[in-house]
Amino acid sequence: MSTGYKQKLQTVPHAGGVFGADVDPGIGGLGGSPDGPLNIVHVFWIAGMSCDGCSIAASGATNPSVEDLLLGRIPNLPKVVLHHPVLSPGAGTEFIRPFRKAVEGTLGAPYVVVLEGSVPDDQAFPTEYGYFSAMGAGGFDPESETDQPNRVTDWLWKLAPGAAAYVAIGTCATWGGIPAAAGNITGSMSLTDFLGKDYRSALGVPVVNVPGCSPVGDNFTETVAAVLLFLQNLAPLPKFDELGRPAWLFGETVHRHCPKAGYYEEGVFAHEPGDNECLVEIGCWGPVVQCNIVERGAINHMGGCMVAGGACIGCTMPGFPDKYSPFYKAPPGSAISGTTSRITGGAIRRLRRMSMSTGNSTPLWDNAGEAPSAWGRESSKNPLLKVNSYFYKKLQYSGSVNHANRNKKQPLPQSRDILRQKGIDMNASVPVLQEHLVSREEL
Repeated sequence: MSTGYKQKLQTVPHAGGVFGADVDPGIGGLGGSPDGPLNIVHVFWIAGMSCDGCSIAASGATNPSVEDLLLGRIPNLPKVVLHHPVLSPGAGTEFIRPFRKAVEGTLGAPYVVVLEGSVPDDQAFPTEYGYFSAMGAGGFDPESETDQPNRVTDWLWKLAPGAAAYVAIGTCATWGGIPAAAGNITGSMSLTDFLGKDYRSALGVPVVNVPGCSPVGDNFTETVAAVLLFLQNLAPLPKFDELGRPAWLFGETVHRHCPKAGYYEEGVFAHEPGDNECLVEIGCWGPVVQCNIVERGAINHMGGCMVAGGACIGCTMPGFPDKYSPFYKAPPGSAISGTTSRITGGAIRRLRRMSMSTGNSTPLWDNAGEAPSAWGRESSKNPLLKVNSYFYKKLQYSGSVNHANRNKKQPLPQSRDILRQKGIDMNASVPVLQEHLVSREEL
């Protein structure tokens, strides 16, 4: 018996017929039960104008992992059957057969389509024989005897009406990416450009976009898991922004969670990649790019562009790459923001160093006038620091107990510096493990 939030799923007239007249309507006419759970969901992975980087990123995901989805190890989620042109053990006719069944409406189970890579404009060719990207061969007519490769774009539009959901992974699939950059000859576009803004899946879901070049693998698997919970009728459709991105993953800018953002605030900037300071002046677009890589990490919650010292080049954004080129050149806006940050940040940085210096001394050390450190730390004699500390404490303890005054009245511990009180000469040589240590004077 399933439990949890119940969301009435949308249905469309053609959904029931996609899998044949003998299949129970179920969720949106896709088989299974209206109350869940589904036992199995097919995922058809299609590669368009792609470098396979998205496949590599997804296979490195850990939370959840692809293995968790394939083995059905996540509670309340159906087992995922992945049909991937590289990862699937089958090949040739055996691999293509489930795709054909989905197109023909005889698969008998719900399916999700994942596109990696942008969509070329080969549907505009004067004949059906030209293509930029293909998968399988033999045409779509059962009577056909041709061995002509099947265009990826044909698979995309033929699978669209019956899909439970369409997911675009990576910037090429979500926005067009590098294959759609200025000067390309393929007319490449995003999946949403290809299917049209009015497209809805068989369950009424628009195209889900998980951008990145390559994307964070966990962003993709987490989004797929959330969509599967929706298909299970155990949760509402997750919240997506106005461009179909998971809102909980792409709602913040890189800069807000960047480990180097504090340097920007203090007006300290890197001079070359790999420096620990803010990277804005060597081409980082982090303040205006929506991405969570510095917060989540690239793989296994570790690494990420800025964490590793690399500038953000805006690879998750629809305008990538043209609107963020040339790479590693300071964005025009940084001339204003960087100068302002230097002026205000310089003063803030110095005031913070004063407060830091005060915090690096215990009240006991303040009263004694020295720090008992053999590492060379000396008590500060800076009068400006003392003046700053005086007024700072006035503001800090205003309306509360003034612990600074209380600590001044605290007597020094009598056993402080006990070795000197006992007459032990710390400059004398001491045998340790039968070895003779030289004295400080001898050194």
